[in-house]
Amino acid sequence: MSFYINNNNPNRPGPICGNPMNGICEKVLIETTKVFDACVCSTTETGIILQLTGFNPANPVLPLTYISAENSSGATATISDLVIDRLDTCPNYANVSFVLTIPVTVTYRDASGVIGTASSTITVNKSVLLFVPQPAMTPVNISAVATFSSRIGTFTSPDIFTVTGCVRIIVRVTSVVDVLVPSYGYPTLPPCQTAPQQACPGVEDLPIYPIATGDTTFNV
Repeated sequence: MSFYINNNNPNRPGPICGNPMNGICEKVLIETTKVFDACVCSTTETGIILQLTGFNPANPVLPLTYISAENSSGATATISDLVIDRLDTCPNYANVSFVLTIPVTVTYRDASGVIGTASSTITVNKSVLLFVPQPAMTPVNISAVATFSSRIGTFTSPDIFTVTGCVRIIVRVTSVVDVLVPSYGYPTLPPCQTAPQQACPGVEDLPIYPIATGDTTFNV
């Protein structure tokens, strides 16, 4: 079983039934990423120059016929030239400007009919109005994720396509903070369905989570 398969134990994540206050047993201090503000925007960009590298297979037969361009699998968009310009009338808000570099994988067909791929990047200039908390010892971060999709493009030189594509960007204002939250305590972990049923002396006796017993108050 798992948390969600054939498991009716109340100490598991999922929907709350009844009074949500029932079962709260402690206040827990956790380190987490707090999102102070976020927004999403979608645009259609034209005249994007895709400089190609890393041809696979190598040395395609020119000219190339454009097929598509998409985000590279697992690749992360990178923010540079970040400027946070706070508003004089609303100091907790700012115009957040940056250049976003998005890696993409380009698919093409060469003159011999072989389909191949190559790597490239696009850059997008963005400026958005966001809530940005005041400076503190814990830094505030501006992060972004992006998707790019293109089906329209022209081969303009041996390693360049000029394309039109759709870009969708999510921008977040975040900080890694300590947060005090109410807790129902540790969950009850169910046994895995595929785990072999073998005795493990000295291991099965260990608790899954660390436990502090007795009075945790220290008076000086």
